[in-house]
Amino acid sequence: METALLAAIGMGRDLLHKNEERTSLNKDLPESEHNPDGRGRSIYPTVIGFHQDDDQHWVVELSCGHTQHLRHQPPWQSRAWVLDPARRLEKIGQPFACGWCAQGPDRDNLGT
Repeated sequence: METALLAAIGMGRDLLHKNEERTSLNKDLPESEHNPDGRGRSIYPTVIGFHQDDDQHWVVELSCGHTQHLRHQPPWQSRAWVLDPARRLEKIGQPFACGWCAQGPDRDNLGT
């Protein structure tokens, strides 16, 4: 009983402490960039490699730091080249339209 009373007093004391909140970062500060390491700034990212995910689907690795699945699922997605190791190798160093980079660094997902 005594322990419970001391715990309740301690909790009440915690509630009286002032909660200090930090101010939000402004959008124009470098700390608020979506990709502070510079990913996404390239106009035309290039293919730097490929790997397979857990479901054995091919994923392209891009110079901008992003990745994208490249599924071959005819008739909806026709990318037979991704199944051929030699044809994948031909794509290394080639430009690739990155959907993430196309969104731009200042995209506001919340809307107003």
